[in-house]
Amino acid sequence: MGTLVLDPHVEKKVRAERAAAGADKWDEVWEGVYVMSPLPNIEHQILVGKLTTVFEIAVGWTGLGDVLPGVNVSDRDDDWTQNYRCPDVAVILQGGKAINRDTYCLGGPDFAVEVVSPDDRARDKIPFYSQVGVRELLVIDRDPWVLELYRL
Repeated sequence: MGTLVLDPHVEKKVRAERAAAGADKWDEVWEGVYVMSPLPNIEHQILVGKLTTVFEIAVGWTGLGDVLPGVNVSDRDDDWTQNYRCPDVAVILQGGKAINRDTYCLGGPDFAVEVVSPDDRARDKIPFYSQVGVRELLVIDRDPWVLELYRL
């Protein structure tokens, strides 16, 4: 169930509480709308950690690129905070289109992973990922276990 908060004081308080607790780590902004994602469970985090390790060995250690366990990806350089998504794992190859802006990447990684959690909107991000130039997106659903590879 979605919740729309129109009171700016309540919004400020909720966002401050989430930030203080570290719960805002997976929050995103979709076209100016602040999206509060549920915290990933332990299975989700273990899977992301293992995938990051495998990709780091194959890509990072060999100098082919960088592997990030979560990164802000935006389609804008001016006020990127108004539209960004955070894949669970991102692989950015040397010479790829994504530009490292320190706190975010302008443009999509070459490869991204979304691990589906209950009540999240991982598949709703596919059009955005296509627009920013993600070449391949792996969506991992855990109930039941299904892997979906999208070539965007």
